[in-house]
Amino acid sequence: MAKISFVGLGVMGYPMARHLIKAGHDVTVYNRTTAKAEQWVKEYGGKLALTPREAAINADMVMTCVGNDDDVRSVYYGEDGIFAGAKKGVILIDHTTASADLARELYQAAKEIGLDFLDAPVSGGQAGAENAALTVMCGGDEAIFKQAEDILKIYGKAVTLVGESGCGQLCKMANQLCIAGVLAGVSEAVRFAQKAGLDVKTVRDVVKMGSGSSWQLENRAETMGENKFDFGFAIDWIRKDLGFCFDEAERNGAKLPFAKQIDEAYAELQQRGLGRCDTSALIRFLDDK
Repeated sequence: MAKISFVGLGVMGYPMARHLIKAGHDVTVYNRTTAKAEQWVKEYGGKLALTPREAAINADMVMTCVGNDDDVRSVYYGEDGIFAGAKKGVILIDHTTASADLARELYQAAKEIGLDFLDAPVSGGQAGAENAALTVMCGGDEAIFKQAEDILKIYGKAVTLVGESGCGQLCKMANQLCIAGVLAGVSEAVRFAQKAGLDVKTVRDVVKMGSGSSWQLENRAETMGENKFDFGFAIDWIRKDLGFCFDEAERNGAKLPFAKQIDEAYAELQQRGLGRCDTSALIRFLDDK
């Protein structure tokens, strides 16, 4: 049994922390909105911390899963931050989808005070978190990854060390580029099928058996055709993630013309008040203006 602290109980963190305590670990939770952490403890047991620093004290491992780079920095730094409370030898694992630069920064900051750090963004959405079926992409030292691997497999169906610090975040960027591109294709396919008088569900069931198959097609085509977009991963978040991709591409020389077109479509949907809708709402960009 390990002493694990989980910082950030959003739609992903809440069930991820649940899997840890169900697996028999001693879990302490912290959330910016204390009421949510109190509810988690009421449901599953464990301990409540009132600051990230308090959560890190006595922990063997600290997981974080918050919103963006600024949110990550807010829980790691400062007198109430994780760095202030963690003892030497603790493994810090950030599941936030953040920038590779931040991952490298935190890796170095951790090393300087005797801690270890892995960037470990996840893919699979809320359903993957609920069902312990996430894909976990890790960056950091191999020896530290091996120490953490079995814990990560509690909620990860696929847990992979991609490379050195920052590489987990870079891999997640590639993942998000795939999502954006596939959703563009599925959006056009669904609207095309509707215009042609075809049944979207039937088309989905046929296409998924061939080379046009994808997770987005299988799980979102039918709901896209029904204009249902109340799922977990919002347009606001994919635009944040694509921003990381564009920043990295500026540095490494990658060309992302298709992703930029899709990002512009998402920006228009935000302006239309759809920013909190699921990313599959990209199909709404094809609506008659």
